[in-house]
Amino acid sequence: MIRINENYLKLQASYLFSDIAKRVAAYQQANPEMTLIKLGIGDVTRALPDACIKALHQAVDEMASDSSFRGYGPEQGYEFLREAIAREDFQARGANIDADEIFVSDGAKCDSGNFQEIFSTDIRVAIPDPVYPVYVDTNVMAGRSGQAQEGRYQGLVYLEGKRDNGFIPELPGEPVDLIYLCFPNNPTGVTASRSQLKQWVDYARENRSLILFDAAYEAFIKDPELPHSIYEIDGAREVAVEFRSFSKTAGFTGTRCAYTVVPKDCMAYTKTGDSVTVHSLWNRRHTTKFNSVSYPVQRAAEAVYSSAGKIQVQELIAYYLNNASFIRQGMESLGYDCIGGENSPYIWIDGKGDSWSFFDRLLSQAGVVCTPGAGFGKCGEGYIRISAFNSFENVQEAMARIGRAL
Repeated sequence: MIRINENYLKLQASYLFSDIAKRVAAYQQANPEMTLIKLGIGDVTRALPDACIKALHQAVDEMASDSSFRGYGPEQGYEFLREAIAREDFQARGANIDADEIFVSDGAKCDSGNFQEIFSTDIRVAIPDPVYPVYVDTNVMAGRSGQAQEGRYQGLVYLEGKRDNGFIPELPGEPVDLIYLCFPNNPTGVTASRSQLKQWVDYARENRSLILFDAAYEAFIKDPELPHSIYEIDGAREVAVEFRSFSKTAGFTGTRCAYTVVPKDCMAYTKTGDSVTVHSLWNRRHTTKFNSVSYPVQRAAEAVYSSAGKIQVQELIAYYLNNASFIRQGMESLGYDCIGGENSPYIWIDGKGDSWSFFDRLLSQAGVVCTPGAGFGKCGEGYIRISAFNSFENVQEAMARIGRAL
């Protein structure tokens, strides 16, 4: 008989955003006259930059002619895009990353979830709390955890982020092999300094661990003192893989393009202690299971780095950061403690009680959708996350409604 992977049965009821969608659908069905304002999931709302649209159109036209048509592209991504990424996102900031260390993909979520496949199932995994659920769920699916008890899975090491440590976890008190970090953080919006990242890099080097660094929101960092990439830290090439995305940077959530950086200096080990390059393992996995992103989309992503593209992307980022500032100021004026929203599109708000109750209150009394912090982990209980991804007009209306409800 066909048997299932029983690790899937360990997963808690459903994915966080599926739970939210069900509650929102039920409310909308019961209140069809109410226009909801969604400030929950991190989905952008503004159109693609004009430079990207022009490049996309030109590439589509190329596909209409036999002389310029392109079939299968290189699995790792076209060189024109990888060269632009290496030059603009890393080398320009003093980070030594080459084009052949970049793997273009259809999403940072996919890569951050899939990357664990190349490691042993008996490694010790450290995951922040609160956390983006994909890090946890994919390791549970792979069999690296026990059952869930009181909101946490046995066998995983949780790195607690709380008010006392500014929601930046401290180093683990025990040896771990694989470490997930996300800065600017999803969901809390906090950022890490160079000295804080240096501690993690040093720990990984001392323990022969690997850091999976999610930098999907780096474009929102405006403080010049903050690092945009972990590779700005000495030694990180040996112990870190970095995930980036064009989704939030340039509005590609529906267009799909991202990339992962795997330096050739980065090593993992066999049971006998022999070193193997992580780059070679990921290249084998990537080329076996992925056929690359379409040519027109990669041309559109390349346009992000054009002179016009850079200006237009910064205008998008500034627009959402203005939303974030407005939301944070509004919640603070109502007496709520907030973090994030300065170098991040997310505002993390102390709801002064149960997360789901606050979610339901905003939904039922204001018609505003947020995200309950409890869905991001045990340390998220009592908080909510509000996203700045919407029009400024909707953000203004949402805050007016929230003000009346609270």
